[in-house]
Parts: sequence; C-alpha cells; structure tokens
Amino acid sequence: MFPSGTDRTQVTAAVSCGVLIPTRFVWPYGGRRVYLLGSFTRWTEHLPMTRVEGCPSVFQAICRLTPGVHQYKFFVDGEWRHDERQPHMVGNYGIVNTLIVTQEPSMQTILSPETPNNRMNMDVDHENFRHVETTLTTVEADIGDFRDQIYEFLSTHTAYDLLPDSGKVITLDVNLPVKQAFHILYEQEIPVAPLLDTCKGEFVGVLSPLDFILILKELSSHGSNLTEEELETHTISAWKKAKQQRSWPLVMHERKSKDHLIHVGPYDSLKDVALNIVQNQVATVPIIHSPSQEESFPHLLHLASLSGILKCICRHFRHSSSSLPVLQQAICTTPLGTWVPRNAESNKKHLTMLRSNESLSSALALLLQAQVSSVPIVDDHDRLLDAYSRSDITSLAKDKAYAQIHLDEVSIYQALQLRQDANPHQGSHNGQRCHMCLRSDSLQKVMEQLANPGVRRLFVVEAGSNRVEGIISLGDVFKFLLGLP
Repeated sequence: MFPSGTDRTQVTAAVSCGVLIPTRFVWPYGGRRVYLLGSFTRWTEHLPMTRVEGCPSVFQAICRLTPGVHQYKFFVDGEWRHDERQPHMVGNYGIVNTLIVTQEPSMQTILSPETPNNRMNMDVDHENFRHVETTLTTVEADIGDFRDQIYEFLSTHTAYDLLPDSGKVITLDVNLPVKQAFHILYEQEIPVAPLLDTCKGEFVGVLSPLDFILILKELSSHGSNLTEEELETHTISAWKKAKQQRSWPLVMHERKSKDHLIHVGPYDSLKDVALNIVQNQVATVPIIHSPSQEESFPHLLHLASLSGILKCICRHFRHSSSSLPVLQQAICTTPLGTWVPRNAESNKKHLTMLRSNESLSSALALLLQAQVSSVPIVDDHDRLLDAYSRSDITSLAKDKAYAQIHLDEVSIYQALQLRQDANPHQGSHNGQRCHMCLRSDSLQKVMEQLANPGVRRLFVVEAGSNRVEGIISLGDVFKFLLGLP
C-alpha cells in the first residue's frame, strides 16, 4: 500500500522549524516488528517502535510534531493496521488514525486506555496523559451507495455465473438407506446432497448434517422407536416422512410447501439466489435446469452457496476501495455479526460459547436450539481453541462410531479428536479449521476471507490473546449487503 523507506531510530520532526510537540504513539496489541508511518513522515519512512519494558505486547515511539491535524498508521508484521480505539477515518491510504496536536508544552500520548493488562502507567505521567475519545462513525450515505452498487451487480448477473468449469455433484436416491447415505457424505467429504425421487422424476429435498444430528438424538433417546439396526434398512424417504410428523425444526432444505423444493434456475439473478439462501436459512440451494419435453429428469447443475456469490462480488469490486470507502471500514464499526457485549453494551446479541470438557450432547442441542451452524470452543479465559460445526457430525460415520458412543458421555474434546482422526482435512481451508479476523480488519478483507471455499464464518478474536470477541458469518455479510434485518 505504501512505498518502503529507510528505517530511522531517532525521534523525528515533521518540519525543521516552528513549534514541535513531543508526542508518544503506542501500539498495545502485540507483534514481532512494529513500525509507525504518517503524514508527518510523508508516508515514506518506517519509524521502528520499541517494546515497553515489562509489557512485551506494547510498542511505543516518540515523534515531535507541529500543531495541527495528522494522520498515521502502523505496519505490524508485514500488515497495515490502525488502532480502532482511537479516532480514525477513510483517507487516501485506507483507514488511518487521526490526531489533533495542540500547542502545549507537555508530551501528548496516543494510547488505548482499555487495553487488557495495560501497564503503561509505569511509563506515562498521568498528569500529562490525555485521552482522545474514539469517534467510530459509518457514513450512512456511503453504505447506501455501496448497497446500491451491490444490488445492481447481483441483479444483472445470474446463477449461471456460479457454474464451475468442471466438477461433480452427488445426488442420492430417496430409497437409499440412511446409514449408507451418511457414509457417502463422509467418504465424499461433502456436507449436503440433493435427493432424487426416481419414481416422480424430480428432486424432493436435501440430506444434510442436521438430519444426522436429529437421528443421533433419536437413537440416544430412551423412548426412541428407531434402533441402530434399523438404520441398515431405514430409507431416506422414510426418515423424511417421520421427521415431518414430529415437531423437529425443518431448517435445511425442506419444502416450501407440499409441491416445491427450495431451488433456483440457471438464469435466476444472483440477488434471487442470495435471498433464497438467506431467507430460508439454508447453506446451499440446488441450481436445477428443468427438463424439456423429450427429457424425463431435471438436470442438477450445481449447488449454489453464499461463498460462491461473494467470490463473484469480491472479484468485481476488487479495485473499488477508493470509490467505495465502506470496503475499508473496520468491521467493528459496521453493523454486522454477533459480538460479545462490551462496556455498557446491553443491546448486543448474546454470543454462546462452550468449553471443551462439556458434552457433545450439549453442543448438538445448542446447534439445534440456537439454529447456528457452528459453536466456538474456548478455554476458561474465552480464548478460541476450536469450533464444532454441524458438518463435523458426519465424521461419526467412520467405523460406525455413532453406534459406539453416548452423546452425554462423550466430551466435545473427544468429538473433535474423532473428527481429526476421521478426516484431518475435511472442512478446512489452507489447513485451518478455525478462521479468524480482528476487529480492526476491513470489510473488504473479511469478505475476501469468507469467499474462500470451506470458510463459512470468521471468529473475531482479540489480538495477542485470541479471546473471542464475535462471529461474522456469510449470512451476516449478505444481510448487511442486502440491507436485510
């Protein structure tokens, strides 16, 4: 983003004449190498910041600045960052922090006083400390313009644009035994599969991890009419009928009515595809080409997902950050995601987390009751350890593990080990299962991460500690893009 320059270790003056005010800049979020750049260095010279003695996660640098308005940014371990707890704005260099230097003889300090384990009081004179209040603002007009452009793009492109050059889509016959169907999902490393009724000549639904979760809970129920032996012959069709007769939530790909499956055609707009997925709370929708008079079966072309649509959006708007400043807005200032409430924030949606020693049954119950696709697994300090997702349940198909365990007796940690042993790469991207971001990351960076295959959510963590601060899902992003509640 910025041209590289020569590092300087001495205190730097913005100009060689006039009044110069010593100003201390602080980066309290850790790192290995941290540099400071700003308008006072002409955005060319990287000023190295040094660690504060006794507080290795805090870096500081002192500059002598002229009175007035200055902009600055940090270069941390090869990435450009800004301090979200200090005033910031969208400038020519993305999101930058802003500072007003007044003509005062005492040293000014730019510091985030809410930093965890803050020990800067050992180095800063409280009489000279001046807190600059953070003003986090998102311009509504910019959001409106951004949404208009997104809406126009989605309205003028079709599901046909999502079709890959090559690939495979696995379809299951509704008369297939449930047990065999889940073995296929596990072996093929796919989360869902469309269901074809060959007698009717049409697609009638989708088999998903939610079905397996409900089946496991049915098997573990003392009053269950379904036994493990019956799974050998119990068909998908029979299971779906039994499911409809009970009060279980029909979340994944059930019929809108008795006659219609949630699906789209190849020439439906991307806007309609996205709305179908978000409003029906499904992970994917089949793209089906209706048969002609000479054909007996419809053609299943692809399974459309929000990540595929987001990839198209990111490709189209990749070089639009200067004309669409919202893309460079920090996610913590953008109305999307689920966050852990902070100081005096009582209107935040509650973010539920689980410990690794809790039972697998509690994780499955939470996935069902909260209607979420993943739950963060944390330690006693709320630091992210892993995540348990709906799709992880298919790993129990290996060696019929589901028939050998009791949901209440198996811990989440043990379930995660079973998942790792069953398939160490399933559900991962670049070898990672838990994908993380920071509160200060830009919306564009978050969108590009979520556009990767296999990444359905990002866990927002605190820099340095990995303490969970929030979750941003694909659904959250599209609700923001489309202006949905």
